[in-house]
Amino acid sequence: MQQSAVPELAHTQTRPIHWVLTATAVAAVVALSTVAQPGSATAAQSATGTRTTTAAAAPGTAGATFPLDCGPVKALVVKKADADLDGDGRPETVAVVHCDAPMGTPPDGVYVLTRSADGKRPRVVATLVRPADRLTVTGFAVHARTVSATLLGYSSDSVPSCCPDLRTPAAWQWNGSAFIRSTGAAHSV
Repeated sequence: MQQSAVPELAHTQTRPIHWVLTATAVAAVVALSTVAQPGSATAAQSATGTRTTTAAAAPGTAGATFPLDCGPVKALVVKKADADLDGDGRPETVAVVHCDAPMGTPPDGVYVLTRSADGKRPRVVATLVRPADRLTVTGFAVHARTVSATLLGYSSDSVPSCCPDLRTPAAWQWNGSAFIRSTGAAHSV
């Protein structure tokens, strides 16, 4: 075995006094930290008038009662999007819904939902497209407080429900008391 060229250092051998000194130092740090606590945190609004808001969750569609008569089948939410459409700081949900029919092309309804007064259930506050209008909704989007969609419809009652022959762009915006619809020119499909 080769001997080390460095002489043994006195502090490399632990003795009971070393453990006592280490324990005393740790105890002193703990005691000092309990006495010297930082002050309590306070929040103050800046004088510039900035407003802090918490992001509220948009209502879901589960449990909503849609004004749609589906008979023995259920209403099916096929598309949805969330946005603060009326600028009140609470997001609404816009849902495209139709009956879950086993055959054919059931007409769509487009509904705006918000939270009920108790905040537990979503409730329908506006109908943008009624199923009675026999329209199918495509190209659905919500952007910058505007709901937009492409509506597929029929030029007459003699056109079969499977094959809409008109395509109409539409958009809705809240004017403070109701959703106002703007419609582009209808085109043949």
